[in-house]
Amino acid sequence: MEGAGGRSGRVGNGPVPGGRVSAGPARGGLGSAARAWRLPELIDAGMYVVDDRGLIVAVNAEAERLVGRRTADLLGRNAHELLHRDSRGESIPSIRCMVKQAFLSGRTLQSELAWFERGDGSLLPLAWTVAPCELAPGERGAVVIFHQVDPAASPGPWAADAEGPLSELDRLALLAETTTTLTSTLDVQEILRQLVRLVVPLLADWAVVDLLTEEGGVARQVVVHHENGGLVHHEDLERAMPPVPEASSMPLSRALRGVTAALAGPETYRGQPDSALAVVQQELFQATGMHSASIAPIRGVRETVGALTLGRASRPDAFTRSELLLVEDIARRAGLALDNARLYERQRRVAETMQRHLLPQLPSVPGLRMTACYRPAPRASQVGGDWYDAFPLPGGATALVIGDVVGHDLDAAAGMAQVCNMLRAFAGGQDDPPHAIVDRLDQAVTRMVQPVMATMVLARLEPGPSGRWTLRWTNAGHPPPLLVEHGGRARYLEDGHGLLLGTGLRAPRPEAAVELPPGSTLLLYTDGLIESPSRILDEGLDRLAAYAAGLAERPLDSLCDLLLSGVRPGDNDDDVAMLVLRVPR
Repeated sequence: MEGAGGRSGRVGNGPVPGGRVSAGPARGGLGSAARAWRLPELIDAGMYVVDDRGLIVAVNAEAERLVGRRTADLLGRNAHELLHRDSRGESIPSIRCMVKQAFLSGRTLQSELAWFERGDGSLLPLAWTVAPCELAPGERGAVVIFHQVDPAASPGPWAADAEGPLSELDRLALLAETTTTLTSTLDVQEILRQLVRLVVPLLADWAVVDLLTEEGGVARQVVVHHENGGLVHHEDLERAMPPVPEASSMPLSRALRGVTAALAGPETYRGQPDSALAVVQQELFQATGMHSASIAPIRGVRETVGALTLGRASRPDAFTRSELLLVEDIARRAGLALDNARLYERQRRVAETMQRHLLPQLPSVPGLRMTACYRPAPRASQVGGDWYDAFPLPGGATALVIGDVVGHDLDAAAGMAQVCNMLRAFAGGQDDPPHAIVDRLDQAVTRMVQPVMATMVLARLEPGPSGRWTLRWTNAGHPPPLLVEHGGRARYLEDGHGLLLGTGLRAPRPEAAVELPPGSTLLLYTDGLIESPSRILDEGLDRLAAYAAGLAERPLDSLCDLLLSGVRPGDNDDDVAMLVLRVPR
């Protein structure tokens, strides 16, 4: 691939290679950069435009014909992932995408031979030019012009395949993508997966990650080999490791102590091992057949996190000192990402522990079965305001409570604890109906030092003389309870609905009552079980009712887990609390 100096064109307002491009009316659904550009129809060349994320925002008719794909199938798609392939038809690491390199260098780049994948899976040999441009003020993009060529007649240079030496531009792109990719998640396993994907097979055919545990030990978390075009985990080599020796001069020991990166090979470990860790490394080289390896410390902000070993077995070339510096730089970036992820996990564990200690133990109510559960937000590191409660009332009745204080932070958790304690105090003092208790609670909430807003359902459950159970409740802006009868009929208890707590508005609080049939199941839940940013609330309610109806006969102990796995939307980033009650037949 060769680069030629050139100025960026401005799409729609200035010249670009091959002609002028002007903006048409906006096209919805493809993001802010996905406008309907009117591209010139070149005689024998395809042309498309991508935004700064690599998404196609415009395409001409000749490009449609050459790649065998309709415009509708191209717009909004990542051009590199969709089209760019090597001579074997395999995906190319994104760092070797010429569009990305044009962005990084700010220059027009050309290649005399590359390949796109057509819509039918065949390969299109082509020559192409990529020029950075400006889609709109402050909005960068690139124009790609390409035409079909004969590979046998092309003098090269050929576009780089997945393996081979890296140019300086390749290295710059790799480090940029490493930073962007690894810092986009706070999940340790996802960071490790992405780290391996970035360096194998680009730099090596083996990748090994050893991490220091919080208890001071070492765990070999990842051993991955590039085999037959894919990545294969060797779980037999992933295991707990011996402790790090303080005096060992072996490369892995020094890396795990955060000393330095080093090159290694089988000869490094042929002598008498100086530690149990060296013995394990000796076995690793024998099992993998690596003839050359780069071993670099993975350093966090405060301490060493682990070590990254990249090895070559099938590739004949050995690691160079220059490549070792690159591996060390990649490991440093991985260390910052892993350090952040570990800190996040510690905060998450503390938050979950705190939240669970704020939640009560359920009472034993003769003649009833009851269970409850709480699940924290999937991607939140802070405590939330969801809670459930159940406690005895004067006169032999039982209070059932489900609630949600607005917010996902320590203030919400503190507010939840105060509301919960005040509710118990108001309910336990005298035998009042639910609406009167919640009305007093609402007045108290507005007088708190830090006022909160909350939704909740307070229900009073009491046995009748015939052995039937009566549920009397009031609802303060909360999703309605769900009653599932023994035969599977499900219905929401939508009566008794009033204002949420903390608004400062005074209005009569309604109350409703229902007799619970024998064998029925009552479900109180928070909105994290049903809400999704991608669909309306009614869809979530319908899904919950349909799913719960099919679980009418399932044991109560497993009901919460089944509802969470079957109903909770995958894109919901909220806590979930549930309280489930079943009346025996």
